[in-house]
Amino acid sequence: MSDDKKRRSVIKTKMTQQEDLSGLTLLGKKAAAEKRLETFPNHHRGRNYVVTLSTDEFTCLCPATGQPDFADLTIEYIPDRKIVESKSLKLYLWSFRDQGVFNEHVANVILDDLVAALSPKWCKVSADFAVRGGIAISVEAEHGKR
Repeated sequence: MSDDKKRRSVIKTKMTQQEDLSGLTLLGKKAAAEKRLETFPNHHRGRNYVVTLSTDEFTCLCPATGQPDFADLTIEYIPDRKIVESKSLKLYLWSFRDQGVFNEHVANVILDDLVAALSPKWCKVSADFAVRGGIAISVEAEHGKR
């Protein structure tokens, strides 16, 4: 086999494969809040690279007052074997909209759930909550070493 054919063969195996989709049940379906994080295989385990996901639409409720809390949320991680599927992450984050939880807790819960689903080499969740009652709260929760 020529070097060019070998290179193309290696590149093809690093691309998304049909079997990568086999465990994804939420993609292409009607959107509804869901506490399940779905993953697909990382075909580039030979290198460290950072995946960054962010939203300015995260909401949860204050557990004491029921008032909404709004946050800019950023998730960064270095994948190992698995990568989180973005629609499942969106539906997962939606599941907090009607849930009463302190800001400090929610960032750590999200980190714990991501670590459980992905077993990443490193992961960081940053939540910058909007000012409420004159105070803004920012929380950074981290797992592993970058």
